[in-house]
Amino acid sequence: MSEAEPVQDWATDFDHLDDTWAADPYPIWEELRAECPVAHSPRYGGTWLPTRHEDISSIAYDTEKFTSRFIIVGGTRPPDFLAPAGPVPPISSDPPYHHGARRKLIPPFSPKEIARIEPATRAYCHSLIDSMAGRDVVDAAADYAQHIPVRVIADMLGFPEEDADTFRTFVHSFLEGVAIPIEERLDEVIALFGYLQTQVDDHMANPRDDLTTYLINLEEDPESLRGAFDQAGLQFEEAAEENLEAPPEPERLLPPVLGTMALLLIAGIDTTWSAIGASLWHLAGHPEDRQRMANEPELFPTAMEELLRAYAPVTMARLVREDMDWNGCPMKKDDWVLLPFPAANRDPKMFEEPDRVILDRVSNRHAAFGLGIHRCVGSHLARMELKVALEVWLERFSDFELADPGAVTWSHGQVRGPRRLPVKVTPRA
Repeated sequence: MSEAEPVQDWATDFDHLDDTWAADPYPIWEELRAECPVAHSPRYGGTWLPTRHEDISSIAYDTEKFTSRFIIVGGTRPPDFLAPAGPVPPISSDPPYHHGARRKLIPPFSPKEIARIEPATRAYCHSLIDSMAGRDVVDAAADYAQHIPVRVIADMLGFPEEDADTFRTFVHSFLEGVAIPIEERLDEVIALFGYLQTQVDDHMANPRDDLTTYLINLEEDPESLRGAFDQAGLQFEEAAEENLEAPPEPERLLPPVLGTMALLLIAGIDTTWSAIGASLWHLAGHPEDRQRMANEPELFPTAMEELLRAYAPVTMARLVREDMDWNGCPMKKDDWVLLPFPAANRDPKMFEEPDRVILDRVSNRHAAFGLGIHRCVGSHLARMELKVALEVWLERFSDFELADPGAVTWSHGQVRGPRRLPVKVTPRA
């Protein structure tokens, strides 16, 4: 996917958009962990890459030396004035703002609330498999995994289900198109907030019991949402022209609630469909694990956590606050720091046989949902979706295997999961 030069030396010139990284990053992290545990690359203006659990955890918990004001590595440095809220709170927020922003999201993502939507999620998974009837080969990613969180998030936010393709376009642009200059990405940014404007206007005119209305009600002055949207296009255009250096007037910043909606729409989709797809990829290639999960339903709790550990999809990012020497690394202000939580989950100092999937692994304090104050607030939702998706798939198919291992493709960037996953299936009688 990356149009940059291929990586020749991962210790001094890594690129998380490189095709080799996307296809199989685990050997890269293993080699770096042993020989250069904190790698550096001049790409994207300077980026650091810790690969040991202790270093990843140390940076994730350190909100004094590292800021979260932007969490996707790209060619443009976001300005200081975005802190402490950041563009997509609470994941882009620094203390003390972060605490309040996160606390507001806890009620709608509590176990009790997530349990309410499990039956509808299960019914939808069955309907997806019903639509595959008569086919010997299906795409477990494009035909199944990539639909489930789209529908769940759309239902939670009260967005039209027929807009699924629009959601997928946003996901691709914001998470995989980071190497494209910001001037070329403006149309997608404006399109996203224009879409949100339409949904918010509709919810303000017709309030209902959904997550969008809940978020709107958190805003002190809901009417300010309309004015902020009207300024969105101009704000982004001027920011690009000024290279994000001059802060706009406070009244022209989008209300944080809108960034939160964008976060839920984008991050809440790709992370989960990647986890579902990677789990199905593993089970398609490991018949012994497939049979155990199908025949031992009591194994599901530990098996799910192990699949999350082994195939954690998310690599987060931080920015260095000020020039400093960090454990011998000469970090500069606004250097990027990638936090590959999947690499932390493969650290042999933390997990025995880390590259082996052990479905009944008991000691499993994995970092699939992150570390520190930004640990995923939607973890209960993600676990429910993964559980239901796997249960329904195993219930409906007595057997399945990779139809063509070479045809499997993986996403590029900071969220990794299968984009194409052709599997040969045998429906249960």
